[in-house]
Amino acid sequence: MKNKLRLDTAAIMVLLILCCVALAIPVALYAPYWLLAPVIVLAAAVILITVNRRRIRTFIAQNLSGNVFGGSKVQYSLAQLPLPVFLMSGNSVLWYNSYFKDSVLAGSDAVLTPVDKLLPGLDMAVCSRPHGQDITVNGIRFTAYASPSPTSSGASIVYLVDDTFYKDTLDEYTASRPACMIIVIDSYDELFTDMKDSEQAHEQEAINRLLEEYIGQTTGFLRRVSNSRYIAVVEERHIRRMIKHRFDILDKVRALHPGGSLTLSIGVGHGGKTLAECQEMARESIDIALGRGGDQAAVKTLDGFEFFGGVSHGVEKRSHVRSRIIANALEDQIRQSDSVLIMGHSMSDLDAIGSAIGVLRMCKMCGVPSVITVHRGATLAGQLIDLFDEAGESDNFIEPEETYEIITPKTLLIVVDTYQKRLLESQKIYEKCQRVVVIDHHRMAVGHIDNPILLYHEPYASSASELVCELLQFMPAQGNITPLEAQALLAGIMLDTRSFALHVGVRTFEAAAWLRSRGAQTADTKLLFNVSKEEYEARAHIVEDAYIYKGCAVAVSEELAPGMNVVLPMAANDLLTITGVDASFVAVAKNGGVNISARSMGALNVQVILEPLGGGGHLTMAGAQLKNCTLEEAERRIRQEIDNYRANQSASNAVPIRKP
Repeated sequence: MKNKLRLDTAAIMVLLILCCVALAIPVALYAPYWLLAPVIVLAAAVILITVNRRRIRTFIAQNLSGNVFGGSKVQYSLAQLPLPVFLMSGNSVLWYNSYFKDSVLAGSDAVLTPVDKLLPGLDMAVCSRPHGQDITVNGIRFTAYASPSPTSSGASIVYLVDDTFYKDTLDEYTASRPACMIIVIDSYDELFTDMKDSEQAHEQEAINRLLEEYIGQTTGFLRRVSNSRYIAVVEERHIRRMIKHRFDILDKVRALHPGGSLTLSIGVGHGGKTLAECQEMARESIDIALGRGGDQAAVKTLDGFEFFGGVSHGVEKRSHVRSRIIANALEDQIRQSDSVLIMGHSMSDLDAIGSAIGVLRMCKMCGVPSVITVHRGATLAGQLIDLFDEAGESDNFIEPEETYEIITPKTLLIVVDTYQKRLLESQKIYEKCQRVVVIDHHRMAVGHIDNPILLYHEPYASSASELVCELLQFMPAQGNITPLEAQALLAGIMLDTRSFALHVGVRTFEAAAWLRSRGAQTADTKLLFNVSKEEYEARAHIVEDAYIYKGCAVAVSEELAPGMNVVLPMAANDLLTITGVDASFVAVAKNGGVNISARSMGALNVQVILEPLGGGGHLTMAGAQLKNCTLEEAERRIRQEIDNYRANQSASNAVPIRKP
């Protein structure tokens, strides 16, 4: 009908134009003043056509709007349906009932009007599904359902159900659901032990005031359950606001001390069916937040974890009490086993192998058969393993495939230098062993080992080798580590601290001093870091092709020759020596994917940057492996995560700080 109307109008206009031209030519030649008459006639015709078009559209609207019926039973039945209904063909409205006219059109007529103009966002594919499509018109919330018309070929009937009340009620119910928060002052004992009572009271009062103001902005409540622990219950709407502002309370507490020694950890559980379930989720969240070094918020939902903050170094614990307790407990577990398997992470490095060698010495002192499982063809510590082979201790190392038949229910698996299941040297060994012990220093991440019988996890420590050194010091002096084993442990510490330049504390030097007293030679240890001429050239080539992006050095490289995996972290370390570089990212193609190595001097948390890519590690050292990914895609994703980190960093710095 719309097309027919357009054709009729066009025909009339063409006829009028031809008539006007025919009259205008002779008149213009002999009596130009007579042109006034055709102009008047033309103006009258245009006015008449305009009036007639409006009358035609009004007539169509009256006959199709549901007030006048042309004998269609479908039209009659839909007109009486107490729901807004309209009939559409293509993208045009052909018919609607009075309810649609009143609630959607506000009493006006819209026949032949495009549907996307009346109902923006309407998707017929979505409307045709059983649950329909949610749309909002004039502040009214509808659910739109569509079905083909039984009488009009190619047309569709759309029904609008006004469920504003129910949707608003559901939104309010969801927004008012309770969520649980557990708040912990990081390293409370270490920070407050040496303070005077008045100083402790002042610091505690400042923290209490900030937390009370923070929770006071909600409808929830805050309760202090111990000197360093709080619990809060707030509504879901307030958790969303906190997430939007990235838990700015972390920045405010950190600002109480310029050095950032005073920090909070927050665990959040929301989205659970009951308050008890939310509390359990909050407990798991605070455990993983503390395991990642503190100074951050971990939010657990039914879909997984989100992390906010985490820009500070872990606070070093000065007490050796926990080390002594862990050493005794580990000795008991070893003696209760008929065999022990020691395993690090895939592509094991000097820290993984060095700490494994230290644990192997503990097992030997307990008189329990033990072995280190490692892929000799896929390790960065090949020179260290070769030293033990030359010393006649090649039996200490075994391929993972050779251990499957010797695992029994009493076999103990000790995992060192990793806490993530997906990074283990062998997933199958982990799945077959029923008893697992974990010794690690990396910040905890999603996908960690579940429920180990013993966990020695200290994110403040420089390396897993440092932790094993502390355990060995509580073992009997008789039969303790040999000079070669001490050298292996020292190599692990030197690797993760970059020769005692980063992430070191008092206990790091204590461990190194003890290893030196046990015969470790620093000069011989340094030789383990030497590389071949080919590796050096490959490293130099990667560094040469790097560029600076927002204070980060980024380098990409095609796949390296076999056996040159050590080049990746070395190039990342070299890039940090460039002035103005806060962090370095080196991406190298590997077996259809991309391996990424990241390093920083502490200004940027490379672990947080690589976590969205499936990586993990430390604030100053992290890595990731991207499967089925090109170098171009990996480079784009690295730059994108740097952008996100810088944006969040700027937002945190912009938080106004109120001093108590």
